[in-house]
Amino acid sequence: MKIQSVRGTRDFYPDEMALRNWLFEQWRAASRRAGFVEVDGPVLEPLDLYTEKSGPEIAEQLYWLTDKGGRELALRPEFTPTLARMIAARQAALPTPIRWFNISRCFRYERAQRGRLREFFQWNVDLIGVEGEIADAECISLAVDGLKAVGLGPEDVEIRVSDRRLLSALVQTYVGVSEDLVPSVFAILDKRDKVPAEALAGMLDEAGLGNEERSRLERVLTFRDLGELDAIGSVQTPAESLKRLFGLLADYGIADWCRFDIGIVRGLAYYTGPVWEVYDRKGEFRAIFGGGRYDRLLGDVGGQSMPACGFACGDAVLGLLLKERGLGPPEGSETDYYVAAWNPDWPKVLQMVRHLRSRGKRVQFDLKGGKINRQSKNAISSGARFVVVIGDKEAPWPKVLVRDLRQGTVSQPMEYRKVGDEGQ
Repeated sequence: MKIQSVRGTRDFYPDEMALRNWLFEQWRAASRRAGFVEVDGPVLEPLDLYTEKSGPEIAEQLYWLTDKGGRELALRPEFTPTLARMIAARQAALPTPIRWFNISRCFRYERAQRGRLREFFQWNVDLIGVEGEIADAECISLAVDGLKAVGLGPEDVEIRVSDRRLLSALVQTYVGVSEDLVPSVFAILDKRDKVPAEALAGMLDEAGLGNEERSRLERVLTFRDLGELDAIGSVQTPAESLKRLFGLLADYGIADWCRFDIGIVRGLAYYTGPVWEVYDRKGEFRAIFGGGRYDRLLGDVGGQSMPACGFACGDAVLGLLLKERGLGPPEGSETDYYVAAWNPDWPKVLQMVRHLRSRGKRVQFDLKGGKINRQSKNAISSGARFVVVIGDKEAPWPKVLVRDLRQGTVSQPMEYRKVGDEGQ
């Protein structure tokens, strides 16, 4: 019986692995350019770290288990709660601001579909200990840098920015929803692009919103400019904060990447302020990634509350977008030199191989000791730039010939110890 892979997971063959490694390299480079340092935590965490902190949506998607000691554990669905737990454990000793990033393997039990998997990787960036809109702007700027690094521009994607405080004020004062129902309304709004309109209407009805309230909520979702809110006095404080954030994004030079979208909510319950999501301009994919401010999360996991914001970018949807745009790692070879011998002379071949590898070169040779014609074909298929020929009559050992497959030239007989020097 042939065993299949688990639904919603992926096998990474060489081409897919090359894309994954390249993507991780761009994420790490962008993070380090902004002064962030890398951290990591366990894949297994206590179940209540998520059920109590991340909200019902994540709780329903957990892979969880009871271990032999009776402990309830979960495979991490995201990294932010782990990060908050780690900071809370050493909070007094950590200098602020804390600028951490991480590339996590995450798991969520949900219906596997295009761009939505049960096992995936996330680039997580978190900035802890900075109040004010400058921290949110710094995170969004880093996200844009990461998008640029993989070849995307403002013509490809846009960042839709809102603020939970602003939407909460509108839902209460303009729509007329009581404060205790706001979380339910937020959870429903977060599903707008995921369920049919009839299903959404049914959810709002179950939450207790009548026709008039639903009509006002629909009106709120049509707001496209912060200036439209100037006449609503009860929302001026969060509206002014959002205006300052957009001003900073302009100062970062990324205003053309960003726009106001009051309907951005983010599904996780711990967000407390500005929230944002990245979408492709053509509208072919679901949200690529997003982030926001979560000032209470550290206090919720047993630490001292600190201002915090960050984002998480999954590889699944972004990978689909990159393939659709024809973007990815530059074509290259995994081999610098191929060592070929007229006669299978392992001591000489391995001496040459050892010499080149000690200089950091990527080296292959024919492990089966085939004839020179086969070795030459293998050298070409390996993508090697150079072929080192041992045992040629024109170059008796310890001299060798070096063929440059790109230039189509052959060197003069040369001492094998000089092969691989700079300029070769």
